[in-house]
Amino acid sequence: MANEKSVEMRLPSLDELFSSQEERDDAKLKRIYEIPLEEIDPFPDHPFKVQDDEDMMNLAESIRTNGILTPATVRKKDAGRYELLSGHRRLRACQIAGIPTLRCEIVEMSLDEATIFMVDANFQRSKILPSEKAFAYKMKLDAMKRLPGRPSKNNLTPVVSDKMRTNEELGAEVGESREQIRRYIRLTELIPEILDMVDDGVIALRPAVELSYIPRLKQGHIWECMEIEQCTPSHTQAKRMRRMAEEGKLTPESIEAIMLEEKPNQKERIVLRGDRFSRLFPPDLPISKREDYIAAAMEYYGRHRDRQKTRDEAR
Repeated sequence: MANEKSVEMRLPSLDELFSSQEERDDAKLKRIYEIPLEEIDPFPDHPFKVQDDEDMMNLAESIRTNGILTPATVRKKDAGRYELLSGHRRLRACQIAGIPTLRCEIVEMSLDEATIFMVDANFQRSKILPSEKAFAYKMKLDAMKRLPGRPSKNNLTPVVSDKMRTNEELGAEVGESREQIRRYIRLTELIPEILDMVDDGVIALRPAVELSYIPRLKQGHIWECMEIEQCTPSHTQAKRMRRMAEEGKLTPESIEAIMLEEKPNQKERIVLRGDRFSRLFPPDLPISKREDYIAAAMEYYGRHRDRQKTRDEAR
């Protein structure tokens, strides 16, 4: 008797029966929608700054002329609203250009998946500030730990695969060492004034990390000293202040004493202290403008002396 072979027959679906191949292929394509700007909310705690600078004005003009070339990405929220995952600068440029809608792709993601997507998408920017890296790394690392299958019992850096921890995995993705990832995340513990100084390149990363371990009230005292004395701590000085803070010995007086120590290769500078000089400045003059004020005053006084000398020689 011949062997009987079973043949599996697949019946066509209703979609296949009542739609054309062109319609089925079209359904697989990404759907792009024009969504009103007022229906789109920014991503919660979005760590990347959107500034109305020259680049933004150029982007707005480009969108006004050519439209949105790369669609933004959103996910649906309740009550018919949308959450923006990528395209915060494009949305702002549309507002400036007077365009009422934003071309968007709509995706379905969990909050943690959306967080990871948002960080990865924004890391395509050409320039990323230290503070942006700090909060973005922290948000992504926290989201990675919460993904299904990740151990989470009080483990700050759980093992994910082949003995690789989440911060190592993140570091491999962004081209940073595990230790560098840790340093950036520490910046989230700085007060905004000092964090701005890191972004502006006024204070280096390593001393800023040391300052992040100091209570915020004491950080405020350090920032005030930096503003008044127009100086920043070296890595060694920041480590000393951290150690003194841990010992409960860091006071405004000790901060000033440390900050005014001469550093290697430090340029000679003049320090003005006390009410004798502070009362000579206009009360509404910012500390950052005092140097310019002093220079202008000295130039004026120099011209006065030259005129006086000329009059004396003419007698």
